[in-house]
Amino acid sequence: MSSKEKKSVTILTESQLSSRAFKDEAYEFYKELRKSQPLYPLSLGSLGKGWLISRYDDAIHLLKNEKLKKNYENVFTAKEKRPALLKNEETLTKHMLNSDPPDHNRLRTLVQKAFTHRMILQLEDKIQHIADSLLDKVQPNKFMNLVDDYAFPLPIIVISEMLGIPLEDRQKFRVWSQAIIDFSDAPERLQENDHLLGEFVEYLESLVRKKRREPAGDLISALIQAESEGTQLSTEELYSMIMLLIVAGHETTVNLITNMTYALMCHHDQLEKLRQQPDLMNSAIEEALRFHSPVELTTIRWTAEPFILHGQEIKRKDVIIISLASANRDEKIFPNADIFDIERKNNRHIAFGHGNHFCLGAQLARLEAKIAISTLLRRCPNIQLKGEKKQMKWKGNFLMRALEELPISF
Repeated sequence: MSSKEKKSVTILTESQLSSRAFKDEAYEFYKELRKSQPLYPLSLGSLGKGWLISRYDDAIHLLKNEKLKKNYENVFTAKEKRPALLKNEETLTKHMLNSDPPDHNRLRTLVQKAFTHRMILQLEDKIQHIADSLLDKVQPNKFMNLVDDYAFPLPIIVISEMLGIPLEDRQKFRVWSQAIIDFSDAPERLQENDHLLGEFVEYLESLVRKKRREPAGDLISALIQAESEGTQLSTEELYSMIMLLIVAGHETTVNLITNMTYALMCHHDQLEKLRQQPDLMNSAIEEALRFHSPVELTTIRWTAEPFILHGQEIKRKDVIIISLASANRDEKIFPNADIFDIERKNNRHIAFGHGNHFCLGAQLARLEAKIAISTLLRRCPNIQLKGEKKQMKWKGNFLMRALEELPISF
């Protein structure tokens, strides 16, 4: 999108936000929005009118604003509710990411014990073993596609073992995850995604039946126990929660590992600094989260009560979408915001969100990234990008900032 085109745009559509072309030039576009139009109009098809938020302070305020709801049932009357776009929509949307207090608190409590500091630290040796095993397979070739060979399998193996699901199904999860995060109501895309989500529901039904017969010490068995008690989890919530944990349990981390590696290889001075000072790893991870935020745009929030923002009335039923990627490049908060600096001080990024919906798996994602990047740099000291930077392509995806592939040699 050229600067001339930007000035002529009055409303962005979801298809534009999801396009590869937008991802390529998003940071410059966000910079213009932060200066002149921090509240930008969106046309979201069947979801109606929306607004894109680009400034950090607005993002912080709105992520905690009780006038915004994640569950549209808390905004729309029975007559106003839109029909489900997908056959399996109800089965897969009753999770904590789409809920508001007190339901959100109840659902989050059921799983947060598995993500405590103590439980995460107990996974350290296992994650290290996975990282080494993955590199053992590719190191003789002195080449790999980091996404397929390392960044994707590492977190999907971890979350699969936590949940108690077969590792051989992980490629299916990749396809199903893309269908879930692929925000589009284009008829042809809807039909394809509905088919894939139908497969996912069938898989979950079979998995839950098996876990009922043979419960184990995994997270899905614990959730089934909560559902059997009746008051804590409905059947729809059970399926939705398993789906969310599978998808959220790996998607963000895949992008964090990939985007951080990419940023380091595009900034050789920072890569060399990290090699020389490995104690900067934690700081480097936070800067990677800020610089190429794995989740670019938040999932939707519905306006339950009208309010004024930047002189504009936000009406009931309007959709609010927050650009975490833009907020994390806000010049008023981050000096030299477009510079990748692994020694950045006071890095108050919001890559994992803010408020009630702060990412439950943030600590696990950080640990997986720390082990993955540290192991990669230690075992592959001559790592370099295979090909030109301009050849690297961002996926056309509404929610995520994700590279299609990252070929590297070492």
